[in-house]
Amino acid sequence: MEKLLDQDIITYLKNLPGWKWDEGKWMSKRYRFQNYLTGVSFVNELANYSEHRNHHPFISIDYKVVTIKLSSWNAGGLTSLDMEMAKIFDEIYDQFVE
Repeated sequence: MEKLLDQDIITYLKNLPGWKWDEGKWMSKRYRFQNYLTGVSFVNELANYSEHRNHHPFISIDYKVVTIKLSSWNAGGLTSLDMEMAKIFDEIYDQFVE
């Protein structure tokens, strides 16, 4: 996969609310939950999906907040796969907060 150009990243992020472009190579988002257990369950779902796609994000859990950082190491930055993963992660999150 090829690294996205800056203007492509900006275009993708317009359709990914809450995702931020950090340090040029990362995009990140914080998800909030009502309790720790729900956040951990969310992370387990992300882990299953990530393993299936063989693309593993940085994940941090701080009580009720899960922070995700995406980047494609082999491309040296963000790729269309990162954007796809972000969209799927948001869809998974929606299942936990409805």
